[in-house]
Amino acid sequence: MTSYSDRDHERSDLRQAYELGRRDAQRSRRHPVVMTLLVLAAAAGLIVLALAAVNGSFGAAGTVVDQNLATAADQAAPAVSSAAQTAGEAVRNATTGKAGDDVVPN
Repeated sequence: MTSYSDRDHERSDLRQAYELGRRDAQRSRRHPVVMTLLVLAAAAGLIVLALAAVNGSFGAAGTVVDQNLATAADQAAPAVSSAAQTAGEAVRNATTGKAGDDVVPN
């Protein structure tokens, strides 16, 4: 027959082992940001492999990627500039106390 103190000791040992296992499991998990970056890198790699298969070489795939990035940058530049100008005007109006002069984007 086991006494109450033996049961308490067994529970204490079991609890301690459980906590050690939890800590080990938490250390082995990767940070969510690292996992997100890893998934994005894998997706980019798959896209490049698919482009290489379609275009016949990695050089041609790189050219396609470069052209698409340049096009995206050219299209994004005016939008970013307009948003920055609108934000600047809104801050300027807020600091000068012109509450009735709302800035309306183009």
